[in-house]
Amino acid sequence: MVLRWYSNVIDTPDPRSLAAWWAEAIGWQKVYEADDEVVLVPGYLGSEEEARAVPWERLPPGLVFVRVTDPKTVKNRIHLDLAPHTSQDRDAEIARLEQLGATRAEIGQDDSVSWTVLADPEGNEFCVLSSRDF
Repeated sequence: MVLRWYSNVIDTPDPRSLAAWWAEAIGWQKVYEADDEVVLVPGYLGSEEEARAVPWERLPPGLVFVRVTDPKTVKNRIHLDLAPHTSQDRDAEIARLEQLGATRAEIGQDDSVSWTVLADPEGNEFCVLSSRDF
């Protein structure tokens, strides 16, 4: 038996707002929403019926936003890496994320790295990597 990576959980004082931001940023869809929890899954999964047709071990992990009362105070110990496809304009994607409210984050990286560190509206760091085809 093998366990499946089920989800990444992001603590936030406002699950609805932060989940909506991430859904717009990466094109995912809400499949569950309550005051204290919101669940996103990849938009390409389609309807719930289509998602249920995917074998359990092939379902990708979701993002779960849960309400907490304490604010973020330090750099994330785990973060998301996003990558555009080689057919996409990486700089345009970064600009789009910034227009949505992401900000550039300085975590000690120098100018030689091939990724850009950004933070979502609540300060959670994530990276936009160089374009890839796999």
